[in-house]
Amino acid sequence: MTFHILLVEDDRAIRTVLQDALQNDDHSVTSAADGDEALALLRTRKFDLLVLDVLLPGPSGLEILQAVRRTDRETPVLLLTARGGEGDKVLGLELGADDYVTKPFSLRELRARVRVLLRRVEREPSRTTGRIRFGDVDVDLDAYEVRRGTEVQRLSPTEAAMLSLLWRERGRVVERGHFLREVWGGAPIGDRTIDTHLLHLRQKIEVDPKAPVHLITVHGVGYRLAASEARP
Repeated sequence: MTFHILLVEDDRAIRTVLQDALQNDDHSVTSAADGDEALALLRTRKFDLLVLDVLLPGPSGLEILQAVRRTDRETPVLLLTARGGEGDKVLGLELGADDYVTKPFSLRELRARVRVLLRRVEREPSRTTGRIRFGDVDVDLDAYEVRRGTEVQRLSPTEAAMLSLLWRERGRVVERGHFLREVWGGAPIGDRTIDTHLLHLRQKIEVDPKAPVHLITVHGVGYRLAASEARP
């Protein structure tokens, strides 16, 4: 199983070595060189694991961790720290980090820590089940039904899987490649197939599909379920 990891490290040489090592373990790795770049990436997509250097230009790794944990308690976070003292390690764990390694560290150790954290992700179901509600829309993912007022429409399994993904990522942009991996298992389909399914889904959840308020197109990137309209 391929996982998507965000690696945030300002030292270019270390970043390159770590990225190569993780990619050799068949992971997809997105890298950032500073805190601002990392936060921008986190606003657009969700990752299976965050590997954060503590000392970064701009927001520190601990500040990024704090920002993530305000809304996300599940994504595992591994901290990299160059300090020998206990302060950063203890604070990182108190803020919600799952593990840490202290520089200098061996690649073997880091890869082992990564494997342990990703096993937890692998055990967790990726598909949301049960009922979700946003705006005036009530969705029963188990029954594959969408209810808006007195109108009830059926969802296909693919539409239900796409809406489940959008709900998990609500407020963030879901790229077409993310739909491809999560819903189609990486099968070689074109963007038009994804867009067509999203069009059908929009027709079922929007009062006016031509002026959507829930399922928003982010041109050139993907789609977003408007968080301002979502409610538990």
